[in-house]
Amino acid sequence: MLDAANIPQVLQDISGTAITSPEAWEANRERLLSLLSREEYGFLPAPPERTEFKLLDRQTDCCAGKAVYEKWEATVWVKDHSFSFPFFGVIPQTATPSMAFLHLNFRNQVPDFYMPTEEIIDGGFAVFSFGYEDVTKDNGDFSSGLAALFPEPPGKLALWAWAALRVRDHMAQREEIDQENVAVVGHSRLGKTALLAGAWDERFAFVIANESGCSGGAVTRGKQGERIADITRVFPFWFCENYRKYAGKEEELPFDQHFLLALIAPRKLYICDAQEDIWADPAAEFLSCRLASPVYELYGKQGLMAETEAPVLNKGYHAGAIGYHLRAGCHYLSRQDWQQFMAFLKAHRN
Repeated sequence: MLDAANIPQVLQDISGTAITSPEAWEANRERLLSLLSREEYGFLPAPPERTEFKLLDRQTDCCAGKAVYEKWEATVWVKDHSFSFPFFGVIPQTATPSMAFLHLNFRNQVPDFYMPTEEIIDGGFAVFSFGYEDVTKDNGDFSSGLAALFPEPPGKLALWAWAALRVRDHMAQREEIDQENVAVVGHSRLGKTALLAGAWDERFAFVIANESGCSGGAVTRGKQGERIADITRVFPFWFCENYRKYAGKEEELPFDQHFLLALIAPRKLYICDAQEDIWADPAAEFLSCRLASPVYELYGKQGLMAETEAPVLNKGYHAGAIGYHLRAGCHYLSRQDWQQFMAFLKAHRN
């Protein structure tokens, strides 16, 4: 079992004084967001000076006529330079606004084997999505794509999160969307991105990270599998330069990943894992949920509600504001995961 004794406490201000009220937490929140940005992800750029959305395609017979399919192009302007990327929406043909997912996807396909679109529609949800490499490539090139707009761009995770916020800007204009119940969801590296987007933008009422692991939902100190030395060796461009100095020196981090989870409070958070995905380490993610829970308690909410210190296979922990499940199998975003997401959103609808 992981030892939480040497992991930094999130409910302390810069002087080490205990945080005991929502007001004190809110006053400290910006400092923690800046800390994570400075030491791990880089700072998200300011919103664009101008954004335009152009409809490229619209089909009213999607999913056997149950939904409308749309393809859009978002164009953002930053200091007289522009960049465009496509995104997609599938919206139920209903009389009332729909709860909605913004899915950060690895591909720009609708549907996709990570996104069972018809099943999501049948569940009563709209789903918007974009392919992450249509925003900026998953490599060390910062001279093209969205990265080229910024003289000092952050890591790629932050750039993908910034693009997610622009799609959320579009969703905010849609009367068909229940604005009080929009979730951002991602898997693996895009699960890390979803957490970052949710921490920065409180318009996401739900934040869902599937198997986000190291530098995502899992506490770093003592975790199995991938560590900072591994991730910064293979994917240094996901992060800011400062993060590399903690490779092999996790104990020197002035935070751990439950700080990122806590920044979602008091909104709803969902973390999930696969039993065979030791690289992500379900135990470390489950502990992170536990360590973030006291922040929810400041608001009179329960965080992760679990009777055991380790997650039980195929059990959905949906009672608290932090949800969790552990399914059988390996690293993947499955229909079973989506079914759990939909059940959690329905249980906690605002």
